[in-house]
Amino acid sequence: MHPADLRDDMPVLDRTIYLNTGASGPSPRRVTDAVESWYEFHEFEAPAGEGMYMPAFDLFDDVRETVAGHVGARSQEIALTGSTTDGISRLPLAMDWDSDDVIVRTDAEHAAGILPWRRLRDEYGVEVRVVETDDGRIPRDAWKEAVEGATLATFSSICWTSGALAPVSDLVDVAHDAGARVLVDAVQSTGQHAFDVHEWGADAVAGSAHKWLLGPWGAGYLFVEQDFAETLEPAQLGYRNLEDPYADPYEYAPGAKRFEFGTVAPAPYAGLQEAIEMMEDIGMATIEDHIADLTDYFKGELGEDRLVSPREYHSGLVSFSDPDPEAVVEQAAEQGIKIRSIPTANVVRASLHVFNTRDDVDALLDAL
Repeated sequence: MHPADLRDDMPVLDRTIYLNTGASGPSPRRVTDAVESWYEFHEFEAPAGEGMYMPAFDLFDDVRETVAGHVGARSQEIALTGSTTDGISRLPLAMDWDSDDVIVRTDAEHAAGILPWRRLRDEYGVEVRVVETDDGRIPRDAWKEAVEGATLATFSSICWTSGALAPVSDLVDVAHDAGARVLVDAVQSTGQHAFDVHEWGADAVAGSAHKWLLGPWGAGYLFVEQDFAETLEPAQLGYRNLEDPYADPYEYAPGAKRFEFGTVAPAPYAGLQEAIEMMEDIGMATIEDHIADLTDYFKGELGEDRLVSPREYHSGLVSFSDPDPEAVVEQAAEQGIKIRSIPTANVVRASLHVFNTRDDVDALLDAL
């Protein structure tokens, strides 16, 4: 599949120049067709055949395999979730906490990477250490100091405010050397560049379909390393995450599947699977090369005096400063261009993906 074919398959681009994939990526027809056709099958055909449960369970098995292949995991290490936030939030609920525990995060995390730890602080007295970043770049020495004696360390593979790409494997190694488990928020990586969770070495990784994969809302994943998963006891119990839901005492299902506990809508996962297959049809190297070319061009034309993101290629997120970010977003919207401001960082952010073109970038530069 060529990037131009993807662009032609995205109806929203007939109405706007879309440069906000870092918030949510609009789906092409290929993905929405997969969601709709599976939903129609599930509601119109399955009830008259083998029923509605087995096709859904078969789909879940297939999607876990697809996600696992895309991120370098084993299928038993993948749980299907509703979103990145959902996946991140399920992990701490499966661990034991007390006032002797320590969590480390950065000051550049999304709310999904902040709120669960505040709750543990407030309810269990857990210490939360916050590492100060330099426009999303994580200083190694500060990270090393912070993770000493920590129970869990967490950070984003790509900073959502600046687009800075973290040295994931190195940060994981530093945290592991200090005895901490590591959770990585990979929502800005998934669908934007290739990565391997086992090469990263993280204990858990969360992502979702609705950003760079251009998939539907309501479908995410949580990778949990096999040995780590066996130590966890998720808070929710249901017929899907137990070996036998009627056994007393009960026993959790092996691996990450213990995090899937009840009935969910299957169709979004058909969209997740189609989105991954679509991106792999284009080729992750092609996607990354295209994004790198666009971001390099945009940064060069924008000028380094305004640039907040790294000048060199890190990701498709390009943030820049302005005295009135909201006004810039409104000004671009008047020209039919969708970007966003990030109030917590006081920046304007444009997202450049494989379906975007230099003409899109030129239109944004003109609007600025």
